[in-house]
Amino acid sequence: MADTIFALASGAGRAGVAVVRLSGPQAGMALTALAGTLPPARTAMLRNVAHAGAVLDQALLLWFPAPASFTGEDVAELHLHGGRAVRAAVFDSLMALGLRPAEPGEFSRRAVENGKLDLTRAEAIADLVDAETEAQRRQALRQYDGALADLYESWRAQLIMTLGRAEAAIDFSDDGVGDAEFDASRQAAVHLSEEIRAHLDDAGRGEALREGVRLAIIGPPNAGKSSLLNALARRDVAIVSDIAGTTRDVIEARLDLGGVLVIAADTAGLRASRDAIEAEGVRRALARAKDAHLTLLLLDANAAGEAAAIPGDLKPDLVVWNKTDLKAHDGISISLKTGAGVPAMLKLLQQKVQQKFAGFDPSWAPALTRPRHRAALVEALAALDHAGSAAEPELLAEDLRLAMRAVGRITGRVDVEEVLEFIFRDFCIGK
Repeated sequence: MADTIFALASGAGRAGVAVVRLSGPQAGMALTALAGTLPPARTAMLRNVAHAGAVLDQALLLWFPAPASFTGEDVAELHLHGGRAVRAAVFDSLMALGLRPAEPGEFSRRAVENGKLDLTRAEAIADLVDAETEAQRRQALRQYDGALADLYESWRAQLIMTLGRAEAAIDFSDDGVGDAEFDASRQAAVHLSEEIRAHLDDAGRGEALREGVRLAIIGPPNAGKSSLLNALARRDVAIVSDIAGTTRDVIEARLDLGGVLVIAADTAGLRASRDAIEAEGVRRALARAKDAHLTLLLLDANAAGEAAAIPGDLKPDLVVWNKTDLKAHDGISISLKTGAGVPAMLKLLQQKVQQKFAGFDPSWAPALTRPRHRAALVEALAALDHAGSAAEPELLAEDLRLAMRAVGRITGRVDVEEVLEFIFRDFCIGK
């Protein structure tokens, strides 16, 4: 029998209301012990919560008997006043009744194990909780509604049917049926591989929306990179100084540009240096630029010759000239000192970000959102490509099984145990 668990399902800290969630076979017993009787199913009731003869709080109680609950188990909720002392007293009482605190993601994991969620929807819950921008919210909600699960389960269903035809080619090889079924199975494998390949060919847009578009701000020392990062973040993130080489490491700020999360990085000034620490900063700056989705090269309008020192293999998406209050310059010109040109530059930067997602609407197009999905589909694609050129029905059937297992691992329909721990380890407590 599974343990009965509890956790704070609302935000930590002082609040008007704190929601404590219970799940497991002893949830009803615990709620009865604290409140006297169970409320009617799915009906909120106001009751005194007491333990060992002492009233702890007055709370709204909810009761969700299995299997009609989030986890598929008996679930109860206590909507308490949000003070720390109230929560601590209720937690102590629940532990005294034999319940234990939940591990991160344990409620969602139980929902998966009890067939209430597939793995992609469980991951979407974590993404909804972590969503910082409108695009992230829409993408996570689309995934929670089952867009990815429906797509992958449709492929899995096709693989099951195709595998059945391949098995028929083996079983009826002497009845004149085998050759036709063999050819049809190979054609189906080729068609499905084309669909998966098109799905994979997305330039990582779904993952970029979920994790954030990486923007690297590069340029020579004293061009104003740290000032630009502060201007974008609208707060003092990086130290600004006239001393060249002040920035030694990569400094990041999270921005919302047009509903898209952008992780902007201020980097060390690009120049040759005998200082080992500064040289390491330059190396990290170049590495960040290489790894970024977008690169902004910031140059000093008063030192135009410094542009020649920028490595030729760097191909910035945006070149901006700063300090144009001191000297005019053609092109995208700003003055971080006066603010001139910054709104126009910000609008252009936002357009560059949006171009990364041209033709991609996360509210309707199911997108790959995690490396786990991509790795499984790459594995399935390799098996299907092999199946399309299989010389024997037995080899074709084995390739189809490998592809089916790889796709099934995404939603958790097969081999679920090996991925559960990886998926739920980063969930917040209470989910």
